[in-house]
Amino acid sequence: MNSQKELLREMLFQNMITNSYALDRVTNENKRYKLNNETASIGFIYRHIGETMNLFGYFLGVPSNIQNTTMGQQDIGQDYEIETSKLYINIGYKMLENLIDTSRDEDWSLTTDTPFFGTVSRMRLFSHILFHNSHHAGQISLTLSRGRAFTTELS
Repeated sequence: MNSQKELLREMLFQNMITNSYALDRVTNENKRYKLNNETASIGFIYRHIGETMNLFGYFLGVPSNIQNTTMGQQDIGQDYEIETSKLYINIGYKMLENLIDTSRDEDWSLTTDTPFFGTVSRMRLFSHILFHNSHHAGQISLTLSRGRAFTTELS
């Protein structure tokens, strides 16, 4: 590999593959599964991945019209449509791929102000997005293997 773009593409591609082992198993039948009544459901976490990937794009100069319904929120039994969440995730990965393709190498060392981490380089934010995706894909994977359906009423 001889360019930063190739390295970033490889990182993104591996994130997509690794996370797909859990994310591709999310269905309408298991979206309400939780580890216990205090944890978020698979459907909530799945939507959260798609929303946050796109919302973090704002700090990379790519605004999104996807609304936040999960970041900083509690799972109170919202019924998220799996196909919409999957679309958000696909849009997010496409956004990151396009960002890699259109950015110059020096753009990745530029800084951006975030309310979560303060001022960070675009590279650090990119790597956080990939970590965030993997973290939540791991939660989904664990819940798929150990969880069960819980009913939570909307308040």
